[in-house]
Amino acid sequence: MKESDMIDHRRLGRELELFVSDPLAGAGLPIWLPAGAAARHAVEEYVRDLERRAGYRHVYSPPLGKRELFELSGHLGHFADDMFPPMRLSADDEFVLRPALCPHHALVYRARGRSYRDLPLRVAEIGGMYRAERSGVLGGLSRVRAISLNDSHNFCALEQVGDEVREILRLIREAHAALGVRPAGFRLSLRGPGEKYVGDDAQWARAEELLRAALDGVDYHEGPGEAAFYGPKIDIQIADAAGRESTISTIQLDFDKPEKFDLSYTDADGGRKRPVMVHRSLVGSMERLFAYLIEVHAGAFPAWYAPVQLVLLPVDDGQAEAALDLARLAEAAGLRAEVDHAGSLGARIRDAARRKVPYVGVVGAREAADGSVSLRLRDGRGLDPMPAGDALRLIGAVVAARSAELLPPA
Repeated sequence: MKESDMIDHRRLGRELELFVSDPLAGAGLPIWLPAGAAARHAVEEYVRDLERRAGYRHVYSPPLGKRELFELSGHLGHFADDMFPPMRLSADDEFVLRPALCPHHALVYRARGRSYRDLPLRVAEIGGMYRAERSGVLGGLSRVRAISLNDSHNFCALEQVGDEVREILRLIREAHAALGVRPAGFRLSLRGPGEKYVGDDAQWARAEELLRAALDGVDYHEGPGEAAFYGPKIDIQIADAAGRESTISTIQLDFDKPEKFDLSYTDADGGRKRPVMVHRSLVGSMERLFAYLIEVHAGAFPAWYAPVQLVLLPVDDGQAEAALDLARLAEAAGLRAEVDHAGSLGARIRDAARRKVPYVGVVGAREAADGSVSLRLRDGRGLDPMPAGDALRLIGAVVAARSAELLPPA
């Protein structure tokens, strides 16, 4: 535990000024500070772009809805203990903070008639939801009450489910590789004994069969009793610094909500058919994802989502303007850059190392005169002075490739 304490995301979050938890805001309601927000924004942009290129359509939906919406979805009947109490505005107007995005995405699907030519329809969002977690289990970003979930609901014909799940698994692997996520294992979560599940036995058996087929060749274990109330799921696990496992990515099959919301599409023969709803998250919630990423990278994020990618250090006041000009060029090139003037050069280099900044650019009298910069890398390597444009292209190439390295391939 001593080693895990050293890389606890809560301590690093404070030291690197990524997020803060203030009692006045409330337990489980962290506030993302500018550095954390910059890293999160870069990751969100990447995830949306990855989804867009894979045929997803992004939406916005409100984080609350009428009580009737969650009665229809089954959440109030099966999930009420984990939800905040309803808010009554009048005798017939009661609202609920949503614990999941799927009811709103079902409304997106039924906003107009659908044809088999529309399927698979992939509705995606990084959306807010709320869970009434007990205060005793809350901690940092890993367990919160306000959740920003990378979520999607893919509506498809039954015969498309196998290919859809396999494609989702491919996207999950791609996202994990870019972010530096190292899965601890795969779990097939199945129905167990009890009455908390909805749907008939034939639906559950078919859903479990489809997920097993999609996991062919993948090493996984089964978890009876760990399914969602509406269907079985594939859970991809991560482990924190102390070895505790949690779910980062998930794929869930749902035959129940399409029936509850009377979702349908017109088949090629003109008949009316019910779609299957595939719930999926490539990287889970932004909160749990960053709790993991902070620890797995010990705060030293890959350059593409580092809060500050380049800090420029003029040796003395005579190079201040040259450093500011270079910072403006870096920002125009899409990089997150800043200039640090305060203190001795050695102290500023140490501060950049403490903040885990990937690139430090030193601008002395010679560099200011000939428009060059001396780059120091986060891992301690130093590069010979180079033209400022070449330095920005070097950093830009690493960022564009979303590489875990600090230099482009030779």
